[in-house]
Amino acid sequence: MCYEARAFTAPKIKYVEQYGERLLDADKLLRRLEGVTPMYYASGFDHPDLPVITSYSDELQMFGWGLIPHWVNNSEGVVQIQNQTLNARAESIFEKPSFKDSVLKRRCLVILDGFFEYHHKNGKAFPYHIVRKDGLPMSLAGVWDTWQGEGMERKTVSIVTTRANHLMTRIHNNPKTSDGPRMPVILPREHETEWLRLDADDQEELKELLVPMDDELLEAYTVPRLKGKRSVGNTAAAISKHFYPELTTVQTGLF
Repeated sequence: MCYEARAFTAPKIKYVEQYGERLLDADKLLRRLEGVTPMYYASGFDHPDLPVITSYSDELQMFGWGLIPHWVNNSEGVVQIQNQTLNARAESIFEKPSFKDSVLKRRCLVILDGFFEYHHKNGKAFPYHIVRKDGLPMSLAGVWDTWQGEGMERKTVSIVTTRANHLMTRIHNNPKTSDGPRMPVILPREHETEWLRLDADDQEELKELLVPMDDELLEAYTVPRLKGKRSVGNTAAAISKHFYPELTTVQTGLF
């Protein structure tokens, strides 16, 4: 799954190297990055704004996490539906009412520096931070929509998930998950433009992009507690390495 994320913590030049000129206007990107607040740790259930790239703009935009379909007409149900649409399953995204219109017409890249997942052992959950080995930002496959209500307009996004690769299979072992280990779809550079610009008629080509990223391109390590009374919360400590004696075997294979 992907319910907790990190963004705007890498050096600005990393974003320019990855997206400037190719997908975004480099000067506008640098101006957008000036003064942004680093997000070392954020929970999707707080519905923070995430940085996204769409095919409709040459600027980095901020969309709320948790897609609100444009057809929702009950403002009281907005938060409830957002809690259910933080992620969109690749296997059902073309059929689910909340996503099927967006995946054909409104796809985006969600730009993160990393994300967090939990390993469960003996009734406890241990947080891992997953990043690219090359230190560049990640481009996660996303879908978005625009909702209008209560006299305002909100743009919101969901992150597409797929089956886990070997690395994430070792980490994501939540006993409450009935469909096995999951992970976000992290698009390699050569597939970013395809995800943004393929036509609605190219469903099979779109489905081919929704696969796990190669293990060799990612690394994972345990971090301090992110939730609860003794948590480090949204601070730089959230992405620092932390060793848990209970996980010696798992940690040794992932650090």
